[in-house]
Amino acid sequence: MKFKYMLLLLILSCFSLASAQNLQYPSTKKIDHIDNYHGTQIADPYRWLEDNNSEETGQWVEAENKLTESYLSSIPFREKLKNRLTELWNYERYSAPSKIGDNYIFYKNDGLQEQSVVYIQKGLDGTPDVFINPNTFSTDGSISLAGLSFSKDYKYATYLISKGGSDWREIYVMDAETKKLTEDKILWAKFTGASWYKDGFYYSRYDEPKAGEELKGKNEFQKLYYHKLGTQQSEDKLIIEDKANPKRGFGAGVTDDERFLIINVWEGSSSNNGLMYKDLTKESNVKWLFDKFDAEYSLIDNVGNMFLMMTNLDAPKNKIILIDPENPSKENWQVIIPESQHVIQGASYMNGKLIVTYLQDVANHVYAYDLNGKLLYEVELSGLGTVGGFGGKKEDNETFFTFTSFTYPPTIYKYNVEENKSELFRKADVKFNMDGYETKQIFYNSKDGTKIPLFIVHKKGLKLDGSNPTLLYAYGGFNIAMQPSFSVTRIPLIENGAVYALACLRGGSEYGEEWHKAGMLDKKQNVFNDFISAAEWLIENKYTSPAQLAIQGGSNGGLLIGAVINQRPELFKVAFPMVGVMDMLRFHTFTIGWAWVPEYGSSDNPDQFKYLYSYSPLHNLKKGIDYPATMVTTADHDDRVFPAHSFKYAATLQEMNSGKNPTLIRIETKVGHGAGTSTSKTIDLYTDLLSFMFYNIGLTL
Repeated sequence: MKFKYMLLLLILSCFSLASAQNLQYPSTKKIDHIDNYHGTQIADPYRWLEDNNSEETGQWVEAENKLTESYLSSIPFREKLKNRLTELWNYERYSAPSKIGDNYIFYKNDGLQEQSVVYIQKGLDGTPDVFINPNTFSTDGSISLAGLSFSKDYKYATYLISKGGSDWREIYVMDAETKKLTEDKILWAKFTGASWYKDGFYYSRYDEPKAGEELKGKNEFQKLYYHKLGTQQSEDKLIIEDKANPKRGFGAGVTDDERFLIINVWEGSSSNNGLMYKDLTKESNVKWLFDKFDAEYSLIDNVGNMFLMMTNLDAPKNKIILIDPENPSKENWQVIIPESQHVIQGASYMNGKLIVTYLQDVANHVYAYDLNGKLLYEVELSGLGTVGGFGGKKEDNETFFTFTSFTYPPTIYKYNVEENKSELFRKADVKFNMDGYETKQIFYNSKDGTKIPLFIVHKKGLKLDGSNPTLLYAYGGFNIAMQPSFSVTRIPLIENGAVYALACLRGGSEYGEEWHKAGMLDKKQNVFNDFISAAEWLIENKYTSPAQLAIQGGSNGGLLIGAVINQRPELFKVAFPMVGVMDMLRFHTFTIGWAWVPEYGSSDNPDQFKYLYSYSPLHNLKKGIDYPATMVTTADHDDRVFPAHSFKYAATLQEMNSGKNPTLIRIETKVGHGAGTSTSKTIDLYTDLLSFMFYNIGLTL
């Protein structure tokens, strides 16, 4: 133990915190480790940082965090910025209500509560009572509510918790009337909800990991179980497992009438999936509905014996079909809503009508159809933005939806399906006047001429003289669309004259599956080119300059930031690669990383190795380059993107960077990949991000 502290003191003695130019980084040891990838010898000198349980790695984390905190604490306006963010965050936030029998359930945060509280009330005019308060789960807000579902008779509720932001879930059962817990408890559940049927529920889990491997070990051979109330987990009935396919996972859902069990079968992050079903009204086996994994299939609802579904088979922008599960062949499908020029993003079936949400140039439009596919009307929205909701049971006529945009805080509307009437239900009371700000959408050409959407938010009357601090954000992958949204974290940017820009790169779902495929596997470079072209457009059009441009991305977006600062380091002043996939040769060896192989490829494949190696952020750092001021972020409980990605990347960047810009890593504790992070830790994170950005581009408060 004495040696531990002596070593730590030795490491810390290397620090000199007078300025960014004089930063002395922890002395990170290098080992002689070389891997052979299809005849190519590649050194991995910081491999030891992959051992997240070692004392030595813990000392390195402590030393790096101490350096980062010392640097950030020297920024004179950091506390002022934190106070401003805290002030902005302190407003009541609601979710849209969900109808549970005669009651309504909704989430609410008074403003600065660490976790939002679940309330229940009788009717829309009833007095809300606390149903679940996640703030009682822990004293520091590190345990979050990660899911809530009710039995079909509304007598029981299951809720899932996440500890420290991990993807692992514990499932508990409570009496919905008395709010008392039963003795039921499920451990080692992951990538699952709890879907009720009769007196129990379906859920998915992995085998219990070895001690010390909980946040690092591979997650394979997921199994689907049924748990009956009042029994031990060891007695749960195994429904599905696949011993021949370790990477298959299973997600269960039960139709509202408890007639069918629907099992989504997934293989990694690929959009393509299989689908199985079981008729629960009779003795029958689980049957395959679609087993070719040739497209994406999802159930909207059952209409009697028929399944109303959405698929992108031969329809990259999606279509809605009606099928007979006993005769599911393509030639027997009835196409209800054919593919059009705009992406069908989602649909619900209520009161005999299909409520269909489209994505049109990255803005939502909502239409109602009858079951013959006849267009009935468009649902009026408050402008160009993002909509969510329209959930409910098929017999419901009333539902809720939320609308938001960059300068339009989330607003909840009550919607009458039959009359096509919306009325304001709740509006967020943010303590900021958005009238003086504007949002533009432009389309710029990427390197190959593809037009890419770009949203730009700033003060009205902005001067285009190239001097505006700008934060450019993007993601670009996994079939995920980047849509207009509201966040108080952007207010300190725009109120201080900065510009916020969101680029909608290939790899996402903005224009359907073809847009996604154009940014995956061997076409991943398109994503980086799209982002670089966005930066060049902002500079050429005098919004900003390289000396004023900051860039940010998380997870797959962290990979993006790491790749582009390797390829064009001179184009950016500040970079935030957050919880990023930085080691493209080993990502598939950690936790759920293997699931991303359909998106990225694998270094185990000789051909895929070549392009992964060509852009891997960790492996393309070079000595003698003046890199942007960079703050890497990760967290100790991130078992989605294992933090060793960021550890090894930060150590290498500190070694290679020859310029005067700082290279720091911020490692959060009791936090995971992002979901469930407490309010105070979120405020602290964005205080540090904005402080680092403002300080390094010369903006003072």
